Amino acid sequence: MRGTESVMEVARKNIIDGLGKGLRVIEAFDDEHARLTASETAIRADISRTAARRYLLSLVHFGYAATDGKRFWLSPRVLMLGQSYLSAARLPRLVLPFIQRLAAECGENFNFSVLDGHEVVYLARSQSNRMVTIGFPVGARVPAHVVTPGPAILSAWEPAAMEAWVAEHEFSTFTANTPTHAEVFRRDVEAARELGYWVAEQQLSSGLRGFAVPIKTRRGECVGAVGATMTMHQSREAMVARLLPRVMDVAMQLQQVL
Repeated sequence: MRGTESVMEVARKNIIDGLGKGLRVIEAFDDEHARLTASETAIRADISRTAARRYLLSLVHFGYAATDGKRFWLSPRVLMLGQSYLSAARLPRLVLPFIQRLAAECGENFNFSVLDGHEVVYLARSQSNRMVTIGFPVGARVPAHVVTPGPAILSAWEPAAMEAWVAEHEFSTFTANTPTHAEVFRRDVEAARELGYWVAEQQLSSGLRGFAVPIKTRRGECVGAVGATMTMHQSREAMVARLLPRVMDVAMQLQQVL
């Protein structure tokens, strides 16, 4: 079970390669590569330097990038691409009222996230009444092995699909508690499968704990996870006792409408 996004086989004659290459050029930019030359872009997008320069100049022409003549960077207009998804997608809009209610009842910030390749992407976020908020903003992408939605979602996959995912994943290190070996992460996923939820502590940032429950459709297909990021001011057991019944109730309600 790999989510609700269906993969349709498209005849080769109907595929515009240039569109795919242009999207790879946009994806070449990230936190560590905010400004790129045409040569650097070519390497990251796996295209020729000449093609990379033409794509970059086209992005500048259409307002999606800017340049100083040597280096290129994305412009705020690129956000429209992601906003189009958030505005049109049914799932985040459907889940939002449920996690807003959770926030009001529990006094925590809750989120809804999905697995996109090897990253968890946060698509909806509630707000509690607390002055200080913790957690990921909408649109944030995080390696799936360091945040609780990763094991929670993968625990709902078929074992063979999960094993294939683990075999392809890069287990980068963030803290001393980050699972950096496939076998350790595999045990986490199996434990999440047994529990029906997952809790992890200080795997991405010190002093923070994550909690997540997989969300399934009526057909049993996992579409994402509802979770929260919080400080470790109370014991793990007390946190689970306080949050789990409410989040499980929301998961059951969502299952009836998905």
